[in-house]
Amino acid sequence: MDYKSAGVDIDAGNDTVKRIRALARSTFTAGVLSDIGSFGGLFQTDTSQCREPVLVASADGVGTKLKVAFLTGQHDTVGSDLVNHCVNDILVQGAEPLFFLDYLATGQLSPDVAESVVRGIASACRDVGCALLGGETAEMPGFYGEGEYDLAGFIVGLVDREKVITGRTISPGDVLVGVPSSGLHTNGYSLARRIVFDQLRLTVDSHVEDLGCSVGEALMAPHRSYLSMVRPLLDGGRIKGMAHITGGGVTENLPRVLPYGTAAVVDAAAWEVPPLFRWLQQSGDVPIEDMMRTFNMGLGLVIITPHDRAEQLLGELSARGGRDTRVVGEIVAGETPAVSYINLP
Repeated sequence: MDYKSAGVDIDAGNDTVKRIRALARSTFTAGVLSDIGSFGGLFQTDTSQCREPVLVASADGVGTKLKVAFLTGQHDTVGSDLVNHCVNDILVQGAEPLFFLDYLATGQLSPDVAESVVRGIASACRDVGCALLGGETAEMPGFYGEGEYDLAGFIVGLVDREKVITGRTISPGDVLVGVPSSGLHTNGYSLARRIVFDQLRLTVDSHVEDLGCSVGEALMAPHRSYLSMVRPLLDGGRIKGMAHITGGGVTENLPRVLPYGTAAVVDAAAWEVPPLFRWLQQSGDVPIEDMMRTFNMGLGLVIITPHDRAEQLLGELSARGGRDTRVVGEIVAGETPAVSYINLP
């Protein structure tokens, strides 16, 4: 008996590393001091532009969107999803990404699938100027179903302490600016899959007239990165706070950036909810309150800005690709941070 007969193919692992080395190297920036395969990744940070440099870190996954990836055989976009999710998480605190690490675990390693996933990761890293510094590919026989894997990522970014966006200056009278999402992003898939595959009995190839595409195309739409749009606006006092609308929707994520003494009122009629969310709600007979606290409902990012800066901010976001960005509510006085809605359908 040997390790391969126990389910772990070291040769497949080495083949995978060879394939992804060039992909990772394509993301390397001036700060990278090590190569793929080292025990630890080395990165030298240029802090010359920061008086008090602060590192901002985040870790996340893609959730059960991976189940849809298994069904479609589309593996590169979940890699991009992972990076963009993590980038947005540190962006809301004003940080620029420095480097990224990934973790891919599977029951039986497929070099083709692993290469596809990492290709997506590398592509997204290049787009945002973030180095894919390293990661881990774990083969764990008996732990995952055939053809399945799990995926997680870890990002580190940099921001000057005086420029950290904390939300502490948010006050009643400020307005909420909603920036559109590009679909479900990476949250709410357990409910979406229950509706689509268990209740409606559809497949990823089923065409849905209300959506104008197949189920797989709708559910695999990439998670949008907001870095290029928001980065030029971080200076100048326009932005008091930002919330990345992920699991929990606006209901759960917006209060995370509000100081005590404030609350948010969101006008649900202020933006057009995309057809995918309306279709899921109708097909699953989902209460609107559950929709608002499960899905992003078409808003991937909410920015809090002073009332007298809102029009300028909207114009700048629109000029940088933020089409259909609009005011979706306001900050009011409140005992504890919370979200209430008006004009819910």
